Amino acid sequence: MKHRRPHRGGPRCAPHVGHGRFNRETWLERLEQYQRDLEQETADVADLIRRLKDTPPAEPATTTV
Repeated sequence: MKHRRPHRGGPRCAPHVGHGRFNRETWLERLEQYQRDLEQETADVADLIRRLKDTPPAEPATTTV
């Protein structure tokens, strides 16, 4: 008896599409939220860099005995 494999390229090739695992709208929403989070983090880093450049360096602490 010879075992047959299912043909590739049919609906069995990607069972997750359309069955709840892969939802284009959900992925798009998640990626857009991730992009907004990255943009906010980039803005926070840029603000921190700007503040560090604008602030004069602190005097080094010296101890006298």
